[in-house]
Amino acid sequence: MDKTEILKALAHPIRISFLEWMREPEQHFSDQAHPLEMGICAKQFEKRCGLSQSTVSSHLAALEKAGLLKSDRVGQWAFYSRNEDTIATFLTELRSTL
Repeated sequence: MDKTEILKALAHPIRISFLEWMREPEQHFSDQAHPLEMGICAKQFEKRCGLSQSTVSSHLAALEKAGLLKSDRVGQWAFYSRNEDTIATFLTELRSTL
């Protein structure tokens, strides 16, 4: 886990929103055709925030690079889920550092 990479990823407000929405997927992505257990389809983020596909992909890639998200490809679709282990480790380290 790279704390600096995580802090950079969290520096953009929409990325924090993505993580918040994913914390309660039933509330924010209930119209997804695939089961939420698969993760959240990238297209759902586009619909929710109104940003372009390339912008959403860039934000998701930054969160994944930082280890905050995991992705799973199913055919042409990419599904994302929170990496709860990394998030918990980061929060623990942050509490002990600051």
